[in-house]
Amino acid sequence: MKMKLLGIVLCLAMAMIMATGCGTQTTPATTEPDTTENEGTDVKDVEDKDITVTFVPKLSGNAFFESANVGAQEYAAKVGGYVVNYDGNPEASVANQVAIINNAISQGANAISVSSVDAAGLDEAMKKALAAGLAVTTWDSDVGNDARSLMVSQGTPKQLGEMLVDMAAEGMEDPSASDVTYAWHYSQATVADQNSWQVAGEAYIKEKYPNWTNVAPKNYYSEQDAEKAISVGESILTAHPDITAIICNDSTALPGQAQAAQNLGLTSKDVVITGFAAPNSMKDYCRAGILERWGLWDCKVQGAMGTYLAYWLAAGNTFKVGDMIEIPDIGTVEVMPNTILDPNAYTADDSGVVLLPERTVFDINNMDNFDF
Repeated sequence: MKMKLLGIVLCLAMAMIMATGCGTQTTPATTEPDTTENEGTDVKDVEDKDITVTFVPKLSGNAFFESANVGAQEYAAKVGGYVVNYDGNPEASVANQVAIINNAISQGANAISVSSVDAAGLDEAMKKALAAGLAVTTWDSDVGNDARSLMVSQGTPKQLGEMLVDMAAEGMEDPSASDVTYAWHYSQATVADQNSWQVAGEAYIKEKYPNWTNVAPKNYYSEQDAEKAISVGESILTAHPDITAIICNDSTALPGQAQAAQNLGLTSKDVVITGFAAPNSMKDYCRAGILERWGLWDCKVQGAMGTYLAYWLAAGNTFKVGDMIEIPDIGTVEVMPNTILDPNAYTADDSGVVLLPERTVFDINNMDNFDF
């Protein structure tokens, strides 16, 4: 009996030793790998996390803005370190853009780059984005200068206003004739860039072509609505059947005006139509003889610059007016004061403008060299 009891005790003791030994080996085996894995995941999350830039057009579906998005996406993929989230609405309105900006803030975007439909209508939303810690840039069309850091502009109002007028004059048989009449057709007077070009163009006309008569001093507006651009275009041609030239400083108004002329059986021999639009949106009208020349800048480069600078700021870089910023594969740009676009603009060291390097006039001879 004693031997049997001793055997039971020995078995229990051995079992306890084995259990203790297993416990000693198991504790580091379960804890150590978990700790290492968690640390590795944390580091990877930090290193692999891309900066997100929300890229906002005036409206989606328009050739100009879709091409700018292609440029922004291609450039981000090439440079690396950030992703571009293109977020637009087919209807150009302040309310739609405000909703997109607010959504970018709530979704945790690091930066936004916006082409504004209204010079002041987005200021509150843009300032909210700044206060939330987002980097804020504009491109193509600006907001209040204290509601963003950098603006990527296609040119000064003087450069672009004179370019529009010169393209119109080049299409006329005799721009110095006494009976030259013209009108402006664009989106709306509250779009800062287009309105500034019209104002600069008018000043240039008064200086160089005082014989020209503006038959619609209050301008024609089609609110970046493709169908409305056609109907407004037809109303211009109907109300002024002998008009010499129609200047469309808007990428929705120009194809709409050209379509209106085509609908009425008119060609460039009957009326000069010119303005700004992506080349692909106008090539068929040029081949059909509806217009001879129009202009633009490389909107793919502009989209790339607007989103890159938003990323650059979100990555912790800072600037002051007068600084030079190196944009990979595009070049070095100078941060100019806001007054280069508007003499009465808000000025501050941390608010400025960079310009695109060049602009282009398209015609039947060179248009197929461009694909955007």
